[in-house]
Amino acid sequence: MAETHTSSRHRLQSTDLATEIEFLMARARALGTSKANEQLAALNLKARSYAVLALACSDSRPSQRELAEFLSLDASQIVALVDGLESRGLVVREPDTSDRRSNVIVGTPEGVALYERAVSVVSAAEGKSLGSLSETERDQLRELLARVAFEG
Repeated sequence: MAETHTSSRHRLQSTDLATEIEFLMARARALGTSKANEQLAALNLKARSYAVLALACSDSRPSQRELAEFLSLDASQIVALVDGLESRGLVVREPDTSDRRSNVIVGTPEGVALYERAVSVVSAAEGKSLGSLSETERDQLRELLARVAFEG
C-alpha cells in the first residue's frame, strides 16, 4: 500500500498544480502544522493556541482584534482560543491602557513557562518539516515568506 501511495504522489507531483506557488505554500503549511500539532499535543496545545500564547507572552500586549488580524483568524476563533488558554491559567485579559473599550491578552507566569517549553517543541517540529533544507536555505525561506506575509 505504501508503494502505491508513493507512486501516486510522484505521479501527481508532475501535474501543473504541483508547480503553483499558492498550492505549494498551502501544502507546506498543512504538513508543517500537522507536525507541529503532533509535537504540541504533549503540552495540550495546537499550532493556533501556541501562536496566541506566543504573542501573549511577548511584550507586545496584543488585543484580541490585533491577534485576529495578525493570525488571519476570525474574531470568534480568537475568542475561543483565548478562552481556552485563560481557562488553563495561561493568559489573562487586562484593560488596554490606550483604549478602555478593549482588552489586551497577557501571558501569566504559568503561560510563559509553558511557552518556553513549547518553543523547543515547535523548533523540533520545524526541523522535521524542513529537514531537507540546509540552515542557509531555511533562513532564505524564512526571509522570503516574511516578505510575502508582511510586505505583500
